[in-house]
Amino acid sequence: MKIFFSILLFSLCIKGYSQVYQPEKVNAKAVTMYETALGMLKNDEITEAIPLLNQCIKTDSNFVDAYLSLAGAYGQLKKYAQSVAYYEKARSKDTVYFVLYNLPYSINLAGLGKFEDALQAVQSFLTYPKLNERSIKSADYRKKCYEFAIAYALKHPNGSAYTFSPINLGDSVNSPQSEYFPSVTVTDSLLVFTRHGEHGREDFMQSTITKNGFSAAKIIDGDINIEPKKGAITVSQDGEWMLFAGQLMDQGYKSFDIYISYYTPKGWSEPENLGPNINTEFWESAPSISPDKNALYFTSNRPGGMGGADLYVSYRQANGKWGPAQNMGPGINTAGDEQAPFIHADNQTLYFTSNGLPGYGGSDLFVIRKNSKGEWGTPENLGYPINTIENEGSLAVSADGLTAYYASDRSDSRGGLDIYQFQMRPDIRPFRTLYVKGKVMDKKTGKRLPSYVELTDNSNNEKLMKVQTDELGEYFITLPTANDYTFTVNRKGYLFYSELMELSKKSADSTYQKDIYLQPVELNASVTFQNIQFANNSYELPSAAFIELEKLVQVLTENPSLSVEIGGHTDNIGKAEDNGKLSTNRAKAIVDYLISRNIDSKRLSYKGFGATQPIAENSTEKGRAQNRRTTFTITGL
Repeated sequence: MKIFFSILLFSLCIKGYSQVYQPEKVNAKAVTMYETALGMLKNDEITEAIPLLNQCIKTDSNFVDAYLSLAGAYGQLKKYAQSVAYYEKARSKDTVYFVLYNLPYSINLAGLGKFEDALQAVQSFLTYPKLNERSIKSADYRKKCYEFAIAYALKHPNGSAYTFSPINLGDSVNSPQSEYFPSVTVTDSLLVFTRHGEHGREDFMQSTITKNGFSAAKIIDGDINIEPKKGAITVSQDGEWMLFAGQLMDQGYKSFDIYISYYTPKGWSEPENLGPNINTEFWESAPSISPDKNALYFTSNRPGGMGGADLYVSYRQANGKWGPAQNMGPGINTAGDEQAPFIHADNQTLYFTSNGLPGYGGSDLFVIRKNSKGEWGTPENLGYPINTIENEGSLAVSADGLTAYYASDRSDSRGGLDIYQFQMRPDIRPFRTLYVKGKVMDKKTGKRLPSYVELTDNSNNEKLMKVQTDELGEYFITLPTANDYTFTVNRKGYLFYSELMELSKKSADSTYQKDIYLQPVELNASVTFQNIQFANNSYELPSAAFIELEKLVQVLTENPSLSVEIGGHTDNIGKAEDNGKLSTNRAKAIVDYLISRNIDSKRLSYKGFGATQPIAENSTEKGRAQNRRTTFTITGL
């Protein structure tokens, strides 16, 4: 209860400067009640002390110390309006006596978002000639925060039109205990969070999100909740992995480590320590997994960082293991603490907290975004009123970028921290995205095939990502909107799969299902190239062709005894003789490319079929487009 001890100290310091207020002349009965109230305040019995302080004022309306203590009590309860009102009442009684209270008064003004008034108040405080070093340091810190807030508002004039109205998730999710560290799946169908229980125990909870709200929260099934010492939890975007921080018996490296649990038909599996590339003997916490599950962001206070707690990232290697954790560098980390990273489903926007970057006081929420080169930009403060004079905690943002979830102890809390949701301001939303999910299977047997799914951006032929399916052959991919992509899948013993996905024409924030069937390597097996679409009357290879041709090079390299025939096909427009020549030249162009990539010409043949082997009606443009194709067929094993 530092604020109340400070009130007493201030009173002793400025008695000699009082112009009007005379504490020694306060009604004796009011003084007795006041001393009782101060004892309650020192014991954190704030709500119980308030009625008694009000009775002091009723007994003696000039009891300035009672007004000041009421102001301090309401400030502790974060009821800033009441706090400011009582400070101003005290100031109206005696401006000289009030001068040292300008500092706590300014803090509560800032709590209301009145930063210009707060700045004026703290400047008045700093004019007092006998301030000690600690008071000056505290006031200078607040002054810097208020100046930042005023400058931020000037740079973001549209922010004033934003309405910040956090909604408590209600009794289905929240309880008299504290709830925190919310996380949601990409489909916004599952909310997971941590609940603080008795004797320091923490349990992981889940609630299903429906159109009608949130289901009654229940403890997450499986082995994930066995150990009591746990903390921050996150769920992968596809809902298949849970990662959390904990101090598990006989599994850790001394302090809190990061663990992973996998979803199984029997519930969540026994947690596994992520090992020495992630964890150390120091504190690791707040994991956040990228949507492709290839990057893990977390917080650690290990030596060698920029300050107290820093943000780190580890990338999953080709063998499925996590690579050595990398500090995210001085552009993000500071001499203070950076914590609670959250990577959005767009895989390009990261939210986190920091008390080392300029802000409103305590820990603020920030956002950073990747540029076109995949480099992280400069952290941006999320601004008031999302950030306040208090310490802000972790933030999770829905897949569509419109809704955010966070923990707070607002006035309508069920007890301690509760989980709230609010609408994100447009300028701090993540990029809009599309989601593609599906299974990779054997075309003949339907057997699930664990594989790698590669995506290439057709606009520049750059490989965007390589995603490994789970053990059941299932994959989940998040993609930026407004682009077309080529999906390719390679697996030894199978012909490569390729398909053009024209997602630039699809609606954002939607999920698309794409199951992939792989053709086993066998005699006469045939594959149609999806990206090799020649210009009219041309047999020059289009730029997008090389995405698939390199996959064929890989198949032929991995299977050195394989022989293939390249087949060219056209629609029925034009003379049959011309179509035959054109299709032959197109097939030959592909063979010439394969030879240039060191594939033995003896393994290659080509043939032009013209319009003799249609796979669709030539009466429509759509059908003719399907007939204008190029294929390869296995002719020798």
